[in-house]
Amino acid sequence: MLEDFHSLGRLATAALIDLAQVGPADRVLDAGCGIGGTARLIAAERGARVTAVDLTPEYCEVATWLNDAVGLGDAIEVRTADVTQLPFDAASFDVVVSQHVQMNIADKRRLYAEARRVLAPGGRLALWDVTASSGGSLHLPVPWATSPEQSHLVTPERLAELLRETGFATAHWNDLTEPAETAMRQLFADGQPPLGLHVFVPDFPAKAANLVRNLAEDRTRLIQAVLTADAASLA
Repeated sequence: MLEDFHSLGRLATAALIDLAQVGPADRVLDAGCGIGGTARLIAAERGARVTAVDLTPEYCEVATWLNDAVGLGDAIEVRTADVTQLPFDAASFDVVVSQHVQMNIADKRRLYAEARRVLAPGGRLALWDVTASSGGSLHLPVPWATSPEQSHLVTPERLAELLRETGFATAHWNDLTEPAETAMRQLFADGQPPLGLHVFVPDFPAKAANLVRNLAEDRTRLIQAVLTADAASLA
């Protein structure tokens, strides 16, 4: 509960990397890694080499420390970097994982163009994200924003359109709003564990409650997707 900065935490990550068929031969980029939970899961359970980036230096420092503490320091490289301006050559990766990142980024075209650029042709973008919906404006605060100007949600239809425009073809597209809302409602009803996101996310109980409320009232949707880098298109 502490190391996964996204809805449904480790359960969502495990389902996503299964859907993306991540394996030991893949070069994986965790784009927006937080303190590295996803990178460690992939390295430990899939045997893949992982590069993890985040914009926050403190998160990267903690991720590096935790990687070393569990014996995965040699399998994971952690770098402080902006996901809209990645410091990697074209076609450097076979899989890019992006979980609950785009809601804070206004220039989504640049975000996905960078993901496309660093993916080899036929590579996969594994996506787990919050989108806007038709039920009205957000109840705030939420885990990614305390004010409207901090949130940059688009509808699922617009998200899919942006991905097509930046050189991706859809392999899987799943709206998991209803089952995720039910699961999170039960999870939060059981109370917070001693170590969880509430340890360092201010007002986390209120933010978590609003996350569930926004899903229940169709103000947001949760999308799980795997997209392939079109071999004939470079963004």
